[in-house]
Amino acid sequence: MLLEAKNLSFRYGRGGPWILRDISLRVGAGERVALLGPSGCGKSTLAAILAGYHYPTAGEALWDGKPLPRKGFCPVQMIHQHPELAVNPRHKMRQILGECWTPDPETVAAMGIGEDWLARWPRELSGGELQRFCVARVLGPRTRFLICDEISAMLDAITQAQIWAFVLRAADKNGLGLLVVTHNPTLAGRVCERIISLPELNRV
Repeated sequence: MLLEAKNLSFRYGRGGPWILRDISLRVGAGERVALLGPSGCGKSTLAAILAGYHYPTAGEALWDGKPLPRKGFCPVQMIHQHPELAVNPRHKMRQILGECWTPDPETVAAMGIGEDWLARWPRELSGGELQRFCVARVLGPRTRFLICDEISAMLDAITQAQIWAFVLRAADKNGLGLLVVTHNPTLAGRVCERIISLPELNRV
């Protein structure tokens, strides 16, 4: 299985400036790849395209050589930087956790999710607690790739370490491809086997 951008370009609207230009990259099954670059260089936009949230303006986003479907393509799951924006504030956490699938108790426990958290509203949890839910709910049986978009940038050091330890264990256990979107070269070097510098790749 292969997630791929092939000569991919993107801009908002017909006359807008190019955000991405002629990007080509590949992430294979079980591979850990970092997409590294400063804020504003287009990392999150590329991640959203590879997750099926946007169409490229030119070029292709491919899954095993075929055009990637838009949002709702279960094998490619994305975890966002701001978990509070990724959950429905009108749903309690038990319903949010089960939106895509029902995680097994082992997964829930490994993420440090307390049983009492399930009855809470999103506003009653911290950012780190919400992010644990967001990670657990994307690890469904059909997931083959995780795109992690600055998932620990807003968290304290201890919570960062706990979440990354779980993500990496889950990726190894299930043979998941991992695209880590980050501005932090230390994190990229610690969790990934290969690093791609987006500013060097992007021809805008």
